[in-house]
Amino acid sequence: MRITSQPTIPIAAPLISDDDKRRVLEVLDSGHLVAGDRVREFEQAFSAYVEAAHGAATSSGSAALEVALEAAEVRPGARVVTTPFSFVATANAILRRGAVPVFADIDPHTFNLDPDRVADTLARTPGVAALLVVHLYGLPCRMDALMEIARRRDLVVIEDAAQAHGAVFQGRKVGPLGTAGAFSFYPSKNLTTGEGGMVVTNDAALAERARRLINVGQSSQYTYEMLGSNHRMTEIAGTLGIGQLARLEERNARRRKNAAGLTAGLEGLDWLTVPREPRGSTHVYHQYTLRVPAVRDRLARHLATLGIGTRVYYPSPIHTSPLYRRLGFGDAGCPEAERAAQEVLSIPVHPALGEEEIHRIVGAVRGFNPGQ
Repeated sequence: MRITSQPTIPIAAPLISDDDKRRVLEVLDSGHLVAGDRVREFEQAFSAYVEAAHGAATSSGSAALEVALEAAEVRPGARVVTTPFSFVATANAILRRGAVPVFADIDPHTFNLDPDRVADTLARTPGVAALLVVHLYGLPCRMDALMEIARRRDLVVIEDAAQAHGAVFQGRKVGPLGTAGAFSFYPSKNLTTGEGGMVVTNDAALAERARRLINVGQSSQYTYEMLGSNHRMTEIAGTLGIGQLARLEERNARRRKNAAGLTAGLEGLDWLTVPREPRGSTHVYHQYTLRVPAVRDRLARHLATLGIGTRVYYPSPIHTSPLYRRLGFGDAGCPEAERAAQEVLSIPVHPALGEEEIHRIVGAVRGFNPGQ
């Protein structure tokens, strides 16, 4: 096996500027380290960016999902239709609310929830109160169809936009298109605060409930109105978010340029499928995810020998994991999600890459012989 002497191209590379570092040091010197002016500034700036009336910062994207469900008054015992093809935090948030996830299958071309499968699932499932949709890999769901389904049945819609900062559907940024949206600012995301998240909404009452839930249920100091938790964002995370947000559009543009270079370079390879961007959607390429039937794992090993980082997001649908099988979800019947899990492979697309790295990635993929 030949091992490359070239530098490794990682699957993700957080970009932290000198200005970000300076601002973090200012926070450390201030002695005020949690839930202060920088967090409030970031909440206001980010919610304005996604065109939401309100934003409530959290300690993680998982916390944002949990808070969004409770603040939207999804009750324990209610059923929530969601995707099986996502990070487990999506479904875990439903369970932690005491609600019941109901898995609907995905569109094989976009990896997002298929509205037709959602409609079929609703038709045979009583007691559904909400949809929890995921804009996977940075591509918006078909929100027009999903919102129409929700309107007909009076369902809450929570958007898991953890991977979709700045993604656009029919002229509007994702996040506040439904009842509430949840973002993650994990290091690999298009915008990072190290750890962190945010709930966004156009509903003032929901936003107020979210803020109380994040801050141990307080309406004012030592006045506990709700059973909340400590999900507060730190000032260090808030100040990182301010700086990162100022560069988000530029970095998303770089991701899109890199994705276009990968797509052009991989054209004509009939043994893989490149990502698609449906009309009316703006993909922000949190990940550039190929479909590689039959030889996915061999391709990953080939790229590793050439110093190209890859990752499988996600190697098994949520309902097939040991926990969810024990809870009785193993027979959810989502064949497209199960097939995708065997075929997806993400390759580097992040904004730290230049044209030379894109050419190198393309050359490495094209140099693979699927027939051997």
